[in-house]
Amino acid sequence: MSEQEKVSKGIVLGYQEITEMLPHRYPFLMVDRVEKIISSESAVGFKNVTANEYFFQGHFPQYPIMPGVLIIEAIAQTAGILVCYSMNLKNQRHVYFMSIEEARFRRPVVPGDILELRVQKIQNRKTIWKFKGEALVNGVVHAETICTAMVAGDS
Repeated sequence: MSEQEKVSKGIVLGYQEITEMLPHRYPFLMVDRVEKIISSESAVGFKNVTANEYFFQGHFPQYPIMPGVLIIEAIAQTAGILVCYSMNLKNQRHVYFMSIEEARFRRPVVPGDILELRVQKIQNRKTIWKFKGEALVNGVVHAETICTAMVAGDS
């Protein structure tokens, strides 16, 4: 089956599959679902932002907004899931965040938003992957960045 056929068949990675790829757990797992995966190319992740998120207690009680660093982390985790899916890695190796470039925050993310996390590979050389990432709410870009990651660990 070609990658385009897989995308059209709607492969969806849920909590179980995500936790087989990433070491992150509550409260730091920032991706609830991943779909529209094109191996070694792109993916779309989703984060349901609820009023119960731990960070809203202090950021900010009267006007809760999701910290920008956590939005970038959600993008990076989506990219990490794409790398693990593409390389068929399951918890024996980790994808480490190496750099953030050109991070831009356009609009606040608030309770009730569903973050759509789009990642597109820019380049890949051996264990180093570079991605363009965007976080959207209702089709509107709220944050964007370029991030680089490295695969490390036991093979």
